[in-house]
Amino acid sequence: MNNSVKIGKSEVVSGPLGLGTNKVGGHNLFDGLKDSDGEAVIKAALNDGITLLDTAFMYGLGKSEDIIGNVIQDFDRSKFVIASKAAQDPNNDLKPNNDPKFLTKSIDESLERLQTDYIDIFYIHFPDDKTPKAEAVDALAQAKKAGKIRAIGISNFNLDQIKEANQDNQVDVVENNYSLVHRDAESEIFPYLKAHQISFVPYFPLASGLLTGKYSRNDADKFSRFSPSKFNQIMDSLDQIKTIAENHQATIAQTILAWYIANPDISVVIPGARLPEQVDSNAKALDVQLSSAEFDEINGLF
Repeated sequence: MNNSVKIGKSEVVSGPLGLGTNKVGGHNLFDGLKDSDGEAVIKAALNDGITLLDTAFMYGLGKSEDIIGNVIQDFDRSKFVIASKAAQDPNNDLKPNNDPKFLTKSIDESLERLQTDYIDIFYIHFPDDKTPKAEAVDALAQAKKAGKIRAIGISNFNLDQIKEANQDNQVDVVENNYSLVHRDAESEIFPYLKAHQISFVPYFPLASGLLTGKYSRNDADKFSRFSPSKFNQIMDSLDQIKTIAENHQATIAQTILAWYIANPDISVVIPGARLPEQVDSNAKALDVQLSSAEFDEINGLF
């Protein structure tokens, strides 16, 4: 494992590459998922030296945690980190609920599904619009004192909500949408996180596949959130990344993952995978060592 990463002010240490598991058991999010593929994905990750498994109740309404819980029984629990999340309330149309009692109960239920004594990082998955954020975080702080979780996370919180959640300096990590084509967090959130020793984990780092190099200029309609000119610009940038990738005998996706791994503002990058071959391919990003010139070039292209 190269360059291990400490999560916030906690004792949790991870490698820089994790696995997002929304395609492991996430039947409510993706069509045609097989549980057997999900199991194979988790095994591949742990065998490939990927040290953080990022899951959530919302991935299959507990199913992803169930699958992970079954697979990890055959592995040394001290060698990897589990992150899970809760907020969506099954008794209220899955609307976000940050009530301390609800979060406390959610942690206990996650521990049961994951068949483990502790969860390394537990995130409030989404803010609700009524619970004072510091109170919600305090519920996680109590669970941390009790040894049920080891680090406190929040996800999908904007800067004001992060500040409110962190008013007692208890937040260790923030997980938000960030990628080379979605960089608002750099100006809005990163300076605050850095000043308060809070780690950052980006989700959708490959922008729903756009940054893997598998799409062409004819696929603009699949990415309607970008204007045609912006989409073409992204495609031009990916063409140039191809040259850097070839120098490292790597794929475009591996090269872009290597950029996140090398980025001091990012703690752990968590690309998802539906099949074990995709996990094996992502894991090779750990072998891609970008020069500082290449890092700057990729940074500048986007």
